[in-house]
Amino acid sequence: MADFDWNDLRAFLAIARVGRLTIAAQRMGIDHSTLSRRLTALEAALGTRLFDRRPSGFSLTSDGEQLLADAERMESVAITMRSRLDEASHQVSGTVRLGTPEAFGTYFLAPRLAELFAAQPALEIELVANPRSFSLSKREADLAVSMARPETGRLFAHKLVDYGLGIYAARGYAGTVRSVDDLPHHRWVGYVEDLLWTSELNYLPQISPTIHPHARISNVITQLEAVRGGVGLGILPHFMARGCGDLTAILPQDVRITRAYWLIAHADTRDLLRVKLVSEFLRRQAAAAGDAFWLARP
Repeated sequence: MADFDWNDLRAFLAIARVGRLTIAAQRMGIDHSTLSRRLTALEAALGTRLFDRRPSGFSLTSDGEQLLADAERMESVAITMRSRLDEASHQVSGTVRLGTPEAFGTYFLAPRLAELFAAQPALEIELVANPRSFSLSKREADLAVSMARPETGRLFAHKLVDYGLGIYAARGYAGTVRSVDDLPHHRWVGYVEDLLWTSELNYLPQISPTIHPHARISNVITQLEAVRGGVGLGILPHFMARGCGDLTAILPQDVRITRAYWLIAHADTRDLLRVKLVSEFLRRQAAAAGDAFWLARP
């Protein structure tokens, strides 16, 4: 077996985690032909085939499965070494990818990033504000904000904040709702059920099992715009909706929904100085926001 380059092993890890050459190349910031050459070089050095190439993507061979476990251990050691070097130099630089739900990332976090950059000008943030869960073990993100605490994996979870949601409608629509009994008889904006990325978003049965949304939309930002346009009633986080002067809260004393955001870090990367710094920033911002997450404190 010939010597191999650590960068070739990083290429292997990237492909193993996403199963597609183009996406893995994008993650590494190189073109796919370079990534392909690195994989070929690694397989030649090891004298074995690590992936089966299929139209659906790359799948690990048995030798690839064995190498994956060893490569991840090597990566973990490299991350630990990097963390110690960062601590010793007191330099905070590099990129932190942060995965969040779209509402939290757009309405809460994005406007606050200027404060982070003012304190740490060499730091870079990749904010992925999408309605999905993020696999930290596959390095889809360095930190994730989730609506549910993870039950498995080498993950550390900290409750970031509890927040409230309520029923909202456009002001021109609001006067027709008089009681909870009226709610099933109104037009609703809700989620596309089979596209729910977490059961925490399944709010409507909590109000009434007979409510059926006429407009089903896959993300809450678009739902907000539909509600503002008068399409119907919708359940929205207060930190999104309370700043919209053209919306009004419907039956706020009768319908109160509470959820939580969890900050999640992977065991391998949570002690990296830049990751720790962003984690601490998020905790401070959530704690300082106070009543911003509520229409009125419960």
